[in-house]
Formats: sequence, structure tokens, C-alpha cells
Amino acid sequence: MAAAWCSTPCAMGIDEAGRGPVLGPMVYGCAYCAVAYKEELASLKFADSKILTEGKRERLFESLKEDPSMGWAVDVIDPRDLSAQMLRRVKRSLNDISYDSAIGLIKLVLSRGVLLSEVYVDTVGDAEKYQARLSELFPHIKFTVAKKADSLFPIVSAASIAAKVTRDQALKSWVMDEAGCTISRNFGSGYPGDPDTKAWLEQHMDDVFGFPSLVRFSWATCKPLIAEGGVHVYWEADEDDDTALVKKSRSAQTESSGALRHSFFRSRQLQQVTTRL
Repeated sequence: MAAAWCSTPCAMGIDEAGRGPVLGPMVYGCAYCAVAYKEELASLKFADSKILTEGKRERLFESLKEDPSMGWAVDVIDPRDLSAQMLRRVKRSLNDISYDSAIGLIKLVLSRGVLLSEVYVDTVGDAEKYQARLSELFPHIKFTVAKKADSLFPIVSAASIAAKVTRDQALKSWVMDEAGCTISRNFGSGYPGDPDTKAWLEQHMDDVFGFPSLVRFSWATCKPLIAEGGVHVYWEADEDDDTALVKKSRSAQTESSGALRHSFFRSRQLQQVTTRL
């Protein structure tokens, strides 16, 4: 059951952690409280999680969880899900994934019976367009979308801490899905520019299967490593559209002649069957 203050006008902050790293999940976090509690919240010394020590962030997160006058939630987006969305045929940008996560958190908090009247968001992309998009979806809520919102609004700072601590804990406790191989946990910060992270990626790339599931395959950091060290696999087109069929028919003769055939078939002069008796 929602607390009594949830039925009064409430403010909410939204921020993310892990947008830039090549390793681990991206986490969107939110924190919310009654508008009347905002002044007291400012005295609790929440700040942008990036300028706090790990210990300070964890203590503030514990105080957030124990505060009966506040609520919070997180959305943990798995690195495999990020890669799948960004690499699929109809690609989705990281900004679009971020928008969906923020919108999902707003809907979640509303479903908890919280009377949201104002929401503050740390922007991705153009702040004005982002704010207009949210205002169109939730016309009864006043939105403020801004750069560095986590350093401007304490409620966004609280959301930043929830997101950052959740991501840090996820990395620490990450269970590697890959069996039959030893995977080091000395992967550094996970950011592409970290020498430890770069070395870890180079050491843990399989020629056939690529990187462990902790890695975001879609990041530019990974692509040259795969191109240089990965085994090239030729996949025949499986599209249903007319263009694919035309391309396939044009290339059938070339493939059958041996240009792309395995040596087993070339040495035995075996050809592809194009008609049935």
C-alpha cells in the first residue's frame, strides 16, 4: 500500500549510470518524494554520484532506502539486451533505449499510486525535444529536462545514487554465463579508454563466439577486435523480400562455381542443386 504522502503532489528525479562503458548493464534510476519534502531533501546532502566516493554513495543509498518519506526504483538493462537492440536489422539508438527506460520508470511510479506533479530528468540528446516528448505522453506532469540535472536538483542526485550503486553492485556480483573457460574479473572500470578494460577485452575475445556476455558487442571498441581477430562466417541471405531473392539468384552461380565454397565441395566438384526432378 502506498504511503499517505504519495497521494499528495510529488516530485520525481530520473538519472542513469553506465551509459558509456563497454562492460555491464546500463541502469536507469529514479527517486521520488512529496513536493513538500523537497526542502528537507536538500539538507540530506545527496549529490551527483560521480563526485562521491563509493563508500559515501553506498551510505546515501542505504539512507534513501530507509527513508519513509521517499521512494525509488531502478531499471537494469542487460548488456546483451543493449547489443541486441542496437545491432538488430531495424537498429535502435542508445537514446531511444534511454527514453523508453525513463518512460517505463514514470509509468511504474504512477502505477504505485504516486501523484506525480513534477519530474526532473537528466537529459540525453536535445533537452527541449526530450521534454516535449515527455510532456506529450504525460500532459498532467510538469517536466524539467536539463543537462547536469544530477548536480542541479537533489531529487535527481538521489536517483543518480540509486542508479550508480545498483550498477556497481551488479558488476561486483556478475555471474559469467560462459562455461568451460576462466574469465578474469580484473576488467577495470569498464570504460573504453581504460587500459585495463582494453587489455581484458583483448584477452577474453573468442575467435568464434566473440566476447563474454558482460560485454556490449555493439560498442565501437569491440568492432575492430572482432574484425581483426574473429573468424569470418558467411551467412546465406534468409530475407523474404524480392530484393533478397534477386540477390540470391544472381549470386547462386558464383557460389556454386567455387568462389565461396568450402574446399571439400570444390575438390569433389560438387555443385548446388537448383532444380528438383
